[in-house]
Amino acid sequence: MSFDLHDILSKFRVSSTISEYGNGHINDTYCTENPRYILQRINTNVFKNHDELMQNIANVTGFLRKVIADNYGDPDRETLTIIKTTDGKNYHEADKNNVFRMYRFISGTKTVESGATEKDMYSAGKGFGKFTRMLDKFPIDTLFETIKDFHNTPKRVLDLKEAIENDTAGRRRYIEKEIEFALDNAAFSDRVTEGLSSGVIPLRVTHNDTKINNILFDEQSGEPLCVIDLDTVMPGSMLYDFGDALRIGASTAAEDETNLDRVHFDETVFRAFAKGYIGQVRDVMTGAEAELLAFSAKLMTYECGIRFLTDYLNGDTYFKIHRENHNLDRARNQFRLVEEIAKKENVLNIIVKDLIK
Repeated sequence: MSFDLHDILSKFRVSSTISEYGNGHINDTYCTENPRYILQRINTNVFKNHDELMQNIANVTGFLRKVIADNYGDPDRETLTIIKTTDGKNYHEADKNNVFRMYRFISGTKTVESGATEKDMYSAGKGFGKFTRMLDKFPIDTLFETIKDFHNTPKRVLDLKEAIENDTAGRRRYIEKEIEFALDNAAFSDRVTEGLSSGVIPLRVTHNDTKINNILFDEQSGEPLCVIDLDTVMPGSMLYDFGDALRIGASTAAEDETNLDRVHFDETVFRAFAKGYIGQVRDVMTGAEAELLAFSAKLMTYECGIRFLTDYLNGDTYFKIHRENHNLDRARNQFRLVEEIAKKENVLNIIVKDLIK
């Protein structure tokens, strides 16, 4: 470590014992004991412009605080609170590779890390839906794109085609079947991006990482309290958030499960999450968005699958792998899920229509 944590704490006017916290894969996270704060070292390899990143978070949480207060909520518990440095900044830059931020610790909360139930997914839908609704009037033109083309699925297809052409790791000959599936399904990849470009689909504040463990639930009531991990908050479509939550939450298997007979898309979980989400966004959601809710689960699963396949072709340079062919296993898993969702898409559309009534 090229930094001293207690020295970093002093930049936020905090003196406390501190230890590692949580199980995040991107940033390094720590927690102080008395008083309790969350200190994070931002991964500057992933987030190239930490100033814009922190401007996004400050602007979004500031907006949320006002909306929450106007609705008689508790802004200190229902959104993140940035702790300023001694010089009034939203982060401390020890050097270009060591950038830190601090949040107030939100006590009396819990997360769901695994084994989410239908009830959990319903609550997650409420939490992410409320996040979307509360930010409906946010001035979108003030928001930076922290990771360019993050959910630009047509661009992801072009990246795949480039990887196929280059065949950097010499693996193309082993995966012709997977390549054929990816390219055959590319025809639907632009449905959301085209809608955003034409204005048919509104540009919104999107979270872009809607795993259930990115919500804090009230420890006593179990109600969704606060959406966290705001690093990927960017302009986008609510369809990205809805679809990605279900790509993960409605799958009956982990995304790297190699026994594809275990990989299914659970429509009962889809209904539970959709019920929670739609209940929050019904008054702000457009007809075009409603029409594509079920489709978005297929789109986000396809996008993730081709990203895994691209990385496999490129020699596993982006996603962390823990075994040989790990990214290929992930791609095959996601493609099986795409097939499952496609078979059930009519049923999923009926569920959405029923919930919107």
